[in-house]
Amino acid sequence: MSLADRRALLGLSGLVGTALTAAPAQAASLVQVGSFGGNPGNLAMYSYRPDGLASGRPLVVLLHGCTQNASGYFSNSGWRKYADQSGFALVVPQTSSSNNSSSCFNWFETGDTTRGQGEAASIRAMVSYAVANYGTDPSRVYVTGLSAGGAMSAVMPATYPAAPR
Repeated sequence: MSLADRRALLGLSGLVGTALTAAPAQAASLVQVGSFGGNPGNLAMYSYRPDGLASGRPLVVLLHGCTQNASGYFSNSGWRKYADQSGFALVVPQTSSSNNSSSCFNWFETGDTTRGQGEAASIRAMVSYAVANYGTDPSRVYVTGLSAGGAMSAVMPATYPAAPR
């Protein structure tokens, strides 16, 4: 094999190695859902679905902390990576300063934590929307959050417990 052939082969193997180790293209992004059903808590809905997500996959609801928003929490929490790796959809509700001066979820207000009312009912409507429109598994819905979002994540299963199987 000539020196030129060896160099060409070495260059080709480098390209193949680069192609095998390059990160996959990420076309999916966080999108705002304009109308998701009843919204007595005056929340905004954002969602993320990895490309090629099969139906019947889990849904994770991410609740941001005080002074945060859906986009910032989504971008900085690492959940996108796990959704892509493990194949699940994300719903990221967002509250605002019109609900709470610090943009906190109102986990301490009866009007926002009672079944059928306020922010809890809005989050439940988002889950229903995702199950109906994204094909997520209604028996595999998980809620997590940070700070006031973490407190609100405890409200959700207390207010809307899973249906018996």
